[in-house]
Amino acid sequence: MTSTTRSPLSPASDQTQPPTPKHGGTLLSLDHVTLEYPDGEGTIKALDDVSLRVGSGQMVALVGPSGSGKSSLLAVAATLIRPTSGTVIIAGQDATGLKDRELTAVRRDKVGIIFQQPNLLASLTAIEQLVISDHLRGKPLKTARSKAAELLDVVGLASSAYKRPHQLSGGQRQRVNIARALMGDPTVLLVDEPTAALDHERSDAIVRLLRRVTDEFRVATVMVTHDTEFVPLTDAVATMRDGRLCAPVPTHS
Repeated sequence: MTSTTRSPLSPASDQTQPPTPKHGGTLLSLDHVTLEYPDGEGTIKALDDVSLRVGSGQMVALVGPSGSGKSSLLAVAATLIRPTSGTVIIAGQDATGLKDRELTAVRRDKVGIIFQQPNLLASLTAIEQLVISDHLRGKPLKTARSKAAELLDVVGLASSAYKRPHQLSGGQRQRVNIARALMGDPTVLLVDEPTAALDHERSDAIVRLLRRVTDEFRVATVMVTHDTEFVPLTDAVATMRDGRLCAPVPTHS
């Protein structure tokens, strides 16, 4: 997805709930995905015949108890782990049979991953955290800095662009994490427990920001969360248990 297909970038404003977006075509498709691990003389099914489709501008919450397979689903969707069977299609590209080098290109160009911990480099400023990711993609420095500044403005950190991680709050570090994930113009955004280390106020702001990013950037977002009170900010909720995924249920009538 290129920047020309997106809505204009706008500064952060997370205090009101946005309207439910009109969803576009499917950007993430998991079809009959099974993931098995060896366990002694047997196997463990981390994912058991899982199917999921997420469209452009759609945000799906993934809930379920610990060990139910949520993290495994994200890892397969991110092409970090190959499924035992089934297919993973990202923005129309079947990633299932790709070579490792090709999978790396898919992650670089089509997938944004937001981990539970921001994992920022202590020696770099907020803007440098973003610039270095585009530098690794071979983008010109001037272009990367301009884009990084725009994205920091989007997440409400324009005035903190030159602060290092120790000078930022937990919520601000997570905002840098979100902006960094957007640097590669992803079509799919995979989010793992973004509020786990935050208080309620900051958690609410982060989920509202993810909602707005999904709408403006027209990405397909899957968010793993234990904070079910934020589910109404998403478009649908899907529950996992023992490696099986229930069909997503719309959160809006």
